[in-house]
Amino acid sequence: MQKLSFLIAVTLFSGVALAAKPTSVNFDSYGATDAGVEYANYFTKCSNGKAKPLTVWDNRRKWCVGEDSTENCHKKQLKAAKQACKMK
Repeated sequence: MQKLSFLIAVTLFSGVALAAKPTSVNFDSYGATDAGVEYANYFTKCSNGKAKPLTVWDNRRKWCVGEDSTENCHKKQLKAAKQACKMK
């Protein structure tokens, strides 16, 4: 029973340790919607080697996951970057 508990704990920990994490966030470009609302495109580099897009609205107060996106948004840059790296 003790071995089973240990095995479960190791399996859970290894899954968490392998999750991609943001390593940097870099500016890409500016854009504007058809209605004239300005935004900025950023991308975050993840520890798994992938780069994921972020869109920033309202003078860097609203960080959204995805390119030209207003969905899945966060107030903090780090939270949005973490969410982007978790996505496939």
